[in-house]
Amino acid sequence: MTKSGWFDCEAFYAALDAVRQARKLNWKQVAAESGVSASTLTRMAQGKRPDVDGLAALGAWSGLDVDDYVRTPDERPAPEPLAMISTALRNDRHLSAEAATALEEMIKATYERLRMD
Repeated sequence: MTKSGWFDCEAFYAALDAVRQARKLNWKQVAAESGVSASTLTRMAQGKRPDVDGLAALGAWSGLDVDDYVRTPDERPAPEPLAMISTALRNDRHLSAEAATALEEMIKATYERLRMD
């Protein structure tokens, strides 16, 4: 049987962790603020998927669009990571234009060096 679609829990958890770090919170605080149990977050760290209510709560708390983590076999190519990062940095209200450009340049240089082709 072929999968028609699935949720990329690993990618969602990584993005969720980035939000947590940006907000300078620990996982216990994430659980409290989002309304999900700490055990849900622990299970996600182990690669398990959250239940639908937990996923909805974490999406609402983080501002992440959970649809971005739904994968299909015939999906169109993902946007270029550097383009997404550049957009996010330039839209970050906590960064000046100069700071966003500096971060973007550092990330691009590191990405090019570490990228596996």
